[in-house]
Amino acid sequence: MFKALLLTKSDDGKLSCAVTDLDESQLPAGEVLVQVAYSTLNYKDGLAITGHAPVVRSYPMVPGIDFAGTVLESSDARYQRGDAVLLNGWGVGEGHWGGLAQRARVKADWLVPLPAGLTLQQTMALGTAGYTAMLCVMALRGQGVTPERGPVLVTGGNGGVGSIAIALLSRLGFTVHASTGRMNEADHLRALGAAELVDRAVLNAPGKPLQKERWAAAVDSVGSRTLGNVCASLRYGGVVAACGLAQGMDFPATMAPFILRGVTLAGVDSVMAPYARRVQAWSRLAAELPADVLARNTRTIGLADAPAVAAQLLAGQVRGRVVVDVNG
Repeated sequence: MFKALLLTKSDDGKLSCAVTDLDESQLPAGEVLVQVAYSTLNYKDGLAITGHAPVVRSYPMVPGIDFAGTVLESSDARYQRGDAVLLNGWGVGEGHWGGLAQRARVKADWLVPLPAGLTLQQTMALGTAGYTAMLCVMALRGQGVTPERGPVLVTGGNGGVGSIAIALLSRLGFTVHASTGRMNEADHLRALGAAELVDRAVLNAPGKPLQKERWAAAVDSVGSRTLGNVCASLRYGGVVAACGLAQGMDFPATMAPFILRGVTLAGVDSVMAPYARRVQAWSRLAAELPADVLARNTRTIGLADAPAVAAQLLAGQVRGRVVVDVNG
């Protein structure tokens, strides 16, 4: 038996969420059984746990799009008992039972070996948010963005993706501007590496098709009007790596930034990213982000605390990253 956060839905559509004792025989099919040590809370987990958006495709469901732990059983030659592994994405926590549990059974193809230089806890202090932030940085660098071209904007600066993106970009020599709705967190954002703060109210209201050229590039996890305004405010040849929709899935914008300033909108997907790109991103995270940055940007909670913190996350009341100790 093991403990898991289980989501159930009644015939009348009422969602329930509770820590429940389950048997290994109830786990879905997969080649590898993992003893989970840590999971995380991401925005998508918040949506699943609170039911604020229909991200869960079937019930009952164990949420948690991330986990890190140790292999207990494997029918795949790539993984042996005792191997330390992690997982991000692949629909886990949405269509396949996820990481907010003490056990998980998954496909071997979904796993990545623990990167050298990181502990299990540190990988979840990064989680999908940190891994996505690195994919965004890689996308900008792949488009030729360098510090000499000018400042880089990071939207949702207090969120998981935003906070890690600020830290990564600043340590690569970029001048980082961070957008946030919580100016009271200015000291924290500056400690991460932000040189300038931008009130999100400047970006989340309807704006002109072309605006003053401010940034050479951007990492956006917000979407909607914010992304439209970011595109309209990029310098000639600017690039924005778009990876989220915290404000909304819509994209109210015009073609003007793209055909008059040569702006590039680079979509970043973390869920289905191929294995080689995942390994590269995690290796770079291990090499480029100091442990002290993770420590001050992370708090740890227990499995039973996850529902309450998920609601806080959606309300914009959570700073940085949340690690879930599923055995705590």
